[in-house]
Amino acid sequence: MSEAVIAKKAELVDAVAEKMKAAASIVVVDSRGLTVEQDTNLRRSLRESGVEFKVIKNSILTRAAEKAGLDDMKDLFVGPSAVAFSNEDVVAPAKIINDFAKEAEALEIKGGAVEGAVSSVEEIKALAALPNREGMLSMLLSVLQAPVRNVAYAVKAVADSKDEVA
Repeated sequence: MSEAVIAKKAELVDAVAEKMKAAASIVVVDSRGLTVEQDTNLRRSLRESGVEFKVIKNSILTRAAEKAGLDDMKDLFVGPSAVAFSNEDVVAPAKIINDFAKEAEALEIKGGAVEGAVSSVEEIKALAALPNREGMLSMLLSVLQAPVRNVAYAVKAVADSKDEVA
């Protein structure tokens, strides 16, 4: 191998390692057997949610995982591997891929990483069951509003009871 090829591979390893370090979540899949249409639809759904999806050689992924401190992920890089990286939404790649895998049986989730911790297939599927960022914010808002709403009901009840007495 020439020095230029080796330098280019080392550069690629560095780039993938940086993506792994920066990612809020990573999902590794085997997409072998998907039709071109299914692959296109999956990539479009991921891209619309700000998720980067790439097919990368296992040797590159293994070296990048070592460099990123995700040594336990090396076991996932066997056979054809495609990787989804999300820097913003932790749930998005897991949710989109898990939902897509229900329709396209050829898509197999191998595992991943969430916030720098390696995750099993079961953990990725559990993550997919969570609501997305907007759903979580909505739930948080309703929880925060509940005490204010309860105080308002209590004040109204007191006012109503005083009106009845008067």
